[in-house]
Amino acid sequence: MPLFVGTSGWQYDDWRGVLYEAGTPRRRWLEEYAQRFATVENNAAFYRLPPAETFADWRERTPDGFVMAVKTSRYLTHVKRLHDPQEPVQRLWAAAQGLGPRLGPLLLQLPPTLRADAELLDTCLGCFPPGARVAVEPRHESWWVPEIRAVLERRGAALCWADRQARPVTPLWRTADWGYLRFHAGIAHPWPRYGRQSLASWVARVVAAWPDGADVYAYFNNDLGGAAVVDATTFAWAAARAGRTVSRTPQSLTARR
Repeated sequence: MPLFVGTSGWQYDDWRGVLYEAGTPRRRWLEEYAQRFATVENNAAFYRLPPAETFADWRERTPDGFVMAVKTSRYLTHVKRLHDPQEPVQRLWAAAQGLGPRLGPLLLQLPPTLRADAELLDTCLGCFPPGARVAVEPRHESWWVPEIRAVLERRGAALCWADRQARPVTPLWRTADWGYLRFHAGIAHPWPRYGRQSLASWVARVVAAWPDGADVYAYFNNDLGGAAVVDATTFAWAAARAGRTVSRTPQSLTARR
C-alpha cells in the first residue's frame, strides 16, 4: 500500500486557479480533486453527519481505489465528550458504510479542553467494529502518558501525529501498524505554507517509523490560499525521492497556479 497524501476537504473557493480550473462548477470539484489526489479527509461530517445516501454519492463520484478518511461528528467528541459513545459511533459507522470500499480511517479529534481519561477513551474505541481504523488526535497535554499509549496500542488505534507551526505537537508514538498525520499550519511564506526542509523532516520521521508498504495517511489542513494543495504535492514528491510508494498527487500543479 502507498503513503496516502491528500488534503482536509476539497471545497475551498481560493483553490480556483491552484487545483481547479477557472470556471469549473463547484458541483464538479470532488471529481476534479479525485483525478489528482487519491485520498481526502472529509471534515464536513464533523459539523453535520451526512446520511448514508450522501456518502454513497461521494463513492459514486470517485474512482476505484480512492480513499476518504472521515472526521467523526463533533456530537461525539465535543458535545458528548466521548461519554455514552455507543449510539453516536453506531450512527456514524452506519452512515459511513455508504462509502463502501472508499472508506478509510475515522478521525477522533478531541477538544483542547478535554483532559486525559484512559477509561473513557478505551470505552469509546471499543464501540467501533472490528477492522475499523480509528486515529485519535488529543489536544490537551495531559494525554501524553503511558496509560493512554497502552489503550491506543491495545485497540490498534493510531495516535495522530499532528503538526502546527512546523513542529510536532504530539508525541511521535507508533501505536498501530498504520499511521495518520495532520498538518495544520507551517511558518513559511506565504503563511500558512510549509517549507521544504520542514516537509523533508516529516518524511524522515515517516521513513523511520514505518516500512514502505505500510498504510500511512497524511492530510494537509492549511487550506488558505491553496497552501494545502501545494504542500501536499511537495510532501509527496519528497517522500517519493526518499523511496516511498506514494499515492497520486497533481503532476502539473505549477502550471495551474
